[in-house]
Amino acid sequence: MPNPRSPRSTLRGLALLGVALALAAGLPTAIHAQASTAPAARAPRTILAIGAHAGDMELTAGAVLALQRERGDRVVLLHLTLGEGGKPALTPAEYGAQKRREAQAVADSLGAEVRFGPWGDGQIPDDEAARLWVADAIRQVRPTNVITHWRASLHKDHATTHRVVSDAVLLASLPGVQTETPAWRGVRSVWYAENWEDAEGFSPYVFVNVTSVLDRWRRAVSQYEFARGGTGFRYVEYYDALATVRGLEARTGRAVAFEVDSWGKRRIVESMP
Repeated sequence: MPNPRSPRSTLRGLALLGVALALAAGLPTAIHAQASTAPAARAPRTILAIGAHAGDMELTAGAVLALQRERGDRVVLLHLTLGEGGKPALTPAEYGAQKRREAQAVADSLGAEVRFGPWGDGQIPDDEAARLWVADAIRQVRPTNVITHWRASLHKDHATTHRVVSDAVLLASLPGVQTETPAWRGVRSVWYAENWEDAEGFSPYVFVNVTSVLDRWRRAVSQYEFARGGTGFRYVEYYDALATVRGLEARTGRAVAFEVDSWGKRRIVESMP
């Protein structure tokens, strides 16, 4: 059990405080699919999706990224690793080169920018240096919304990415934290994507109707060999079917679901809808 007075525990506490202050200031932290009203006009957003491996965010949140791009938002994918250890028939260098080509092709199809982290598959460090690197990436991109992994996972890289990104969002906002890029305090919300490896404790909260872009998403992510079943699991079929299930639950077409932090589950209304 972590020491409640450790630097990391303190940092997590500051993160909670930061979100609480954002809520008090009226900044949005979550938008439920069944919200009764919508603004008449909206400023373009910048959405940063941070995944442990190339392919993680495109499979779990790619349809939403395609939808937001069609609405005029800027979309950026950040892969902390290439996931180059996932094909025993190839060396990590060979498969990493393939995954990088595929990641660029998928990003192009989704209309997204793509960036790559400096770490190897299975080697994302759970330390302050990694948090500062991601914080600087956030400052460079200047996102309004961040998507990343849920906190619990079968895969250590996913769980580590969750912790690193959660802290990095706070660090990026603090002028006293020095990186190469000035502080950025414009992140409005952090959503956690639904991944079959990250199912423990995941409870869908936000449902986004992606019916109009699902074919585009399917064609885009199918450019990853592993997504088509090349490593033994038919990812595209799984997430396609999951979109049907989430759509039925949300009483909409086809949907992608996200979880948010418990303190972000606030819905303010003037009367019963």
